[in-house]
Amino acid sequence: MEMDTRVFADLDGLSHAALNELLRVMHEAIDQRGRFAIALAGGRTPARLYSLWSHEQPMPWDRVQLFWGDERFVPHNDLLSNFRMVREALIAHVPIPPANVYPIPTDQPSPEQAAQAYESTLRAFFGAAAPAFDLVLLGLGPEGHTASLFPGSPVLDEKKQLVAAVKAPANPPNRITLTPVVLNLARNTFFLVSGTDKRAIITALRQEPPTTADQFPAARVRPAGPVVWFLDRGAYG
Repeated sequence: MEMDTRVFADLDGLSHAALNELLRVMHEAIDQRGRFAIALAGGRTPARLYSLWSHEQPMPWDRVQLFWGDERFVPHNDLLSNFRMVREALIAHVPIPPANVYPIPTDQPSPEQAAQAYESTLRAFFGAAAPAFDLVLLGLGPEGHTASLFPGSPVLDEKKQLVAAVKAPANPPNRITLTPVVLNLARNTFFLVSGTDKRAIITALRQEPPTTADQFPAARVRPAGPVVWFLDRGAYG
């Protein structure tokens, strides 16, 4: 698998570099389309990026639109909530209008209803245009999962739905995720990967020939726009 990799000494260096590229994409999107729509990643690695972003001044927060690439089906105040993590690292510290923040609605009766509601949100936001985010941030699991797309998931072959409820082999198992339909429309995609526990899967992705790379969900992310892998030395090896 061909990967545009940028390797940094540690998570802090990775996060500063990713922020610089995020800001470049943001300004370009605002100049061209009047807004910056980003799908955020959960997990521990992007939290540092969000914290750094919260200190950038000045910032056109009225033009920034925050979405989520996936979410655990837990209340927004739960310690496992991706929304909670972003709120504590970023949203609580910046003057972004509440109307510009689009969390996945985990207050719905079921994950399936939450997925349907979020799909409606995306379709209302993008209208007749393709649901193409200006930037999608993604992480990587040690078995190759990204967002909440795990190996063997039938959602990997989804052709129509934008958002799906899934059962993950992780805690908690009930999750809502953007599907490859949306991920493969992104204008820009950044994978943020840190830690020695990711080294084996990064090596496997780099060594897989294109004909077999589909066994890893992360390899299914093939948008026409640039895909950049921001890695720390631990992950890269």
